[in-house]
Amino acid sequence: MAATARRRSLRTRLLASALVLVLAALVVAGLAIGVILHRFVRGQLDGRLDAQIVALRAGLEAGILPQGLDAPPFDRPGPGWAWEVRRGAETIRSGSLRGGDIRLSDPGPDDDPGRPHPASGTGPRGEPLVARVLTVPGPEPATIVVAAPEGELRGPLREALTSLALALGILGLCLLAGLAFQVRLGLAPLTRLRADLASVRAGRHERVPADQPAEIAPMVAELNALLDQNAQNLERARGHVANLAHALKTPLATLSMALAEPARDPDGALRRQVDDMDRRVRHHLRRARAAALAGSARGRTALAPRLSDLRAALTRIHAEKGAAIDLDVPETLSVSCEGQDLDEMLGNLVDNACRWCRGRVRVSASARDGAVAVVVEDDGPGLDSAAASAVMARGRRLDEGVPGHGFGLPITLELAELYGGGLSLGRSDLGGLRAELRLPA
Repeated sequence: MAATARRRSLRTRLLASALVLVLAALVVAGLAIGVILHRFVRGQLDGRLDAQIVALRAGLEAGILPQGLDAPPFDRPGPGWAWEVRRGAETIRSGSLRGGDIRLSDPGPDDDPGRPHPASGTGPRGEPLVARVLTVPGPEPATIVVAAPEGELRGPLREALTSLALALGILGLCLLAGLAFQVRLGLAPLTRLRADLASVRAGRHERVPADQPAEIAPMVAELNALLDQNAQNLERARGHVANLAHALKTPLATLSMALAEPARDPDGALRRQVDDMDRRVRHHLRRARAAALAGSARGRTALAPRLSDLRAALTRIHAEKGAAIDLDVPETLSVSCEGQDLDEMLGNLVDNACRWCRGRVRVSASARDGAVAVVVEDDGPGLDSAAASAVMARGRRLDEGVPGHGFGLPITLELAELYGGGLSLGRSDLGGLRAELRLPA
């Protein structure tokens, strides 16, 4: 999965392609500069050898060989700089050869007999040499060979290439750093776009800002058009829900008023059926409203004010019990949920805690991993795991002696799930029930 994500990452693709191109460019540049350096160093060495050939030719023509021609560095004994002149059976050598010969293994092409040409060979001790050879025409032709140690070519070239490799390495690192910064700068609008979309989804903004780079401006325009279309669909859905509520609730209210007369419903059975129908209609209308509000157009509701108002109302309702409701909710905490739905979910949980508590209810809230957890606890008898599962079924009541219809917790769970949250029950350290409601932040 991680490898697939890396392959699909634009940043990884851009950096990988930039790395390949930079490395290829550095390798080509290194090879080209290496060839140029080799030709330059070889040219300098050949020029030095050619100067000695010119001096030897002049001495040969003047008949003064070998006097005065063992100038430095050809006067040093041992392997290295050397020359020899071959004329007929006679061979004149520099003092550095000590009577040995220069053996040419590759005399090289002689395209221009009047100019020295390159060659390679070995000295008396088998040391590799770089040589220049000149054939002097005349009644008695002569061959002039001037050689230098191969290290005179390899050494400077190695030093130059080492410095070149270091410079190219530093240049490559600088180029890669610049490309990484360029890629990050180029993809920054996409990061901002993602943050803008998250704000729209969370309900903090209605549309994505239109001030975008030219390359992604058309996409942003399409996104905003989609958001506008969704908003229009939402308004139509709200209108349908409102019309349905009016169409259903008004006849039910009329029927309920008619059945209020004892003569029409002596045992109250019809009235209970009407009340049950009214609860079911309200429940499904709430679900329809929550479904319509789910998504980017839903609002944000602060928790602390809603819970403070709820505490004031429930304290009066349960005044005979004298229940104390403790709140621990940050003032800045809010959820992506409509106020009416939040009131119903919190009201069901806190009212249930007040009904079953012995005298204390505790409500706390905190942000966790992009969501908000509201925990309602009481010091009542609580529920075991089997009873906690059973009480989540619609209409299921564990104690018929306590007022209620058994719809509170299931309705709270369904509303929470419609908003992408959830509800879980457990044991509180107060001794009673612990209900945790999770809603998107």
